[in-house]
Amino acid sequence: ENAVDYSLSRYKELMETFPRKKIVITEIGWPSHGPTLGAAVASDVNQARFVREFLAKTVHKNYDYYLMEAFDQPWKQKIEGWAGPYWGMFSADRHEKYSLHGAVPKDSRWEEKALWATLLAFLPILFIGYRFRQWGLGGRFSMAVLLQACITTLVVAWNLPGDYYYTLRDFIVLIALIIGMGLTSAVLMIYGVEFSEVMFKGGWKRAYKRAKPLPADQELFVSIHLACYNEPPEMVITTIKSLANLNYTNFEVIVVDNNTKDEAKWKPLEAYMAKMPDNFRFFHLPQWPGFKAGALNFALGQTNPKAQVIGVVDADYEVTADWLSDLVPHFTEPKVAVVQAPQAHREWENNFFRRMSNWEFEGFFRIGMHHRHERNALIQHGTMTLVRHQALVDNGKWSEWCICEDTELGLRLLENGYELRYIDDTFGRGLTPADFKALKSQRFRWAFGAMQILKHHLPKLLGDSTLTFGQRYHFLTGWFGWLGDALQLFFTIGSIGWTIAMLAFPTAFSLPVTIMIVPILCFLVIKAALGPILYRKTMNCSWVDIFGASLASLGLSHAIARGVIMGIVKKDGVFKVTAKGKNISKKLEILNPIIEEVTLLIALALCSFFMLSTRGFNNIDAQLWVAMLSLQCLPYASAVACQFISQRPNKS
Repeated sequence: ENAVDYSLSRYKELMETFPRKKIVITEIGWPSHGPTLGAAVASDVNQARFVREFLAKTVHKNYDYYLMEAFDQPWKQKIEGWAGPYWGMFSADRHEKYSLHGAVPKDSRWEEKALWATLLAFLPILFIGYRFRQWGLGGRFSMAVLLQACITTLVVAWNLPGDYYYTLRDFIVLIALIIGMGLTSAVLMIYGVEFSEVMFKGGWKRAYKRAKPLPADQELFVSIHLACYNEPPEMVITTIKSLANLNYTNFEVIVVDNNTKDEAKWKPLEAYMAKMPDNFRFFHLPQWPGFKAGALNFALGQTNPKAQVIGVVDADYEVTADWLSDLVPHFTEPKVAVVQAPQAHREWENNFFRRMSNWEFEGFFRIGMHHRHERNALIQHGTMTLVRHQALVDNGKWSEWCICEDTELGLRLLENGYELRYIDDTFGRGLTPADFKALKSQRFRWAFGAMQILKHHLPKLLGDSTLTFGQRYHFLTGWFGWLGDALQLFFTIGSIGWTIAMLAFPTAFSLPVTIMIVPILCFLVIKAALGPILYRKTMNCSWVDIFGASLASLGLSHAIARGVIMGIVKKDGVFKVTAKGKNISKKLEILNPIIEEVTLLIALALCSFFMLSTRGFNNIDAQLWVAMLSLQCLPYASAVACQFISQRPNKS
């Protein structure tokens, strides 16, 4: 708004200094696109305003001037940078960019874009309205709004070449960003489906409760398998004691210690089990393949032929006396192959890191498991699970090629038409991972195993199988959040590389168009908000616990991203036991588990600082770019915070 007056004041200054000299304004104008410099914004509207105002204020003066310029010159981008091609009153193909009178629209093609966005979203929104009609108006409306926003953003991005002069490199970057925005939109919509169902559905149709215990003479025989490797013997003995106190008659317990070399770890177990009744048996396997699945398959070979149900517990769990009596009766229905209780934890109240871990786990078991269970698409996990013995044997036992053998078995059973049931009640509590390194290792293993499962079962998930639409949906999209973490890692590395290129070669590399940055910022903010809202609705925990769970979830993003990438590119994984108990790192070693996160965090921080210092702290384009870099810092900053919090001692 001050540009014309400033230009004329400079003309007047020159005229007063050289009153007898002829003055020619050789170049004056305003670009329709380009970087924002302080308060100066390059746009069609501002270009029209500048030219109109300059012409109006000089119409009665005898000035000689050349408007910069008649036509856009796309070739100038390599020489002058982003704004260079956009100084013309006409586009490069000779179309008028604005009129010298009347209103100038901010986007002359907005009606075309709005039409396409509406048409593309119309049928999907109708599908949402019909398919999820039982969720109520709020659920359908929230999903429709989110879907329309995602499609509109993609349509605007797709139309950018119609508004800008794109080089081949620009097209490549645009395609990469559109793919990234598409995947981000998909992740956001998947979160939106879960959010809308939990928030607005009103209740779960498949909500099973504890069953009425059967008389002792009608009890199904249960074989409980406990696999351990290199575990503290006192912890395992605590679990065995809890199994001995089960309020159940017909059961056996088989403890298999595989590959533990230290006799101090397994000899006490052997000695303790020798004192137990005959239905408690112990096996030590000095060298056995297949990780945990191999040990469980060995236990299957030792199982009493009368066994109708197999129970699996982890070595750190204290089960309640009613575990079998209240859950096994569900197997009287022949189609039921799995009855699953949630994981729960103990001894976390006096340690903030363990508290964070506990509530981070709770989010999946109180929200995600119900969401999946509604369509019989349960994630089976390898503790507090009960499996029909015959179904387990008939369907190939535990898969030793997969480091998440429990989830893989559950999917195989679903593919063969069985039902998996979830009873959201606590029947046992284990220990949280010892520290952040252990938690990262566990989540890396889960992400790696998830990709193994996805690759192996993709033909049946996409092709001919008995899986329902809901089951296919959950197993194809259930890990999209983790795929989003992997995408985020690539996006972070790309952002760092692009920032370095912009700093080193400012005329060759420019800031992305604002319209492409703003949606990504909005998506990240919306995704971050959905989790705490669901926590507040579904669980009885404080805002401090919600913050702690969110911090732990963010801090695990890099470990999950690495697990996903390695699971896609590699075939075989290594099963690493999640350490339990407290480990205090030495001061010089505290950063070792998070060295990659620290490196990326420092790189992002330096990119942000140098971008603002070189482009100006008042540059809105630079501010938006730095805002995006700052949001990308959050997972890595959270990892650093989690690592330091995990080293704090317990409260007395």
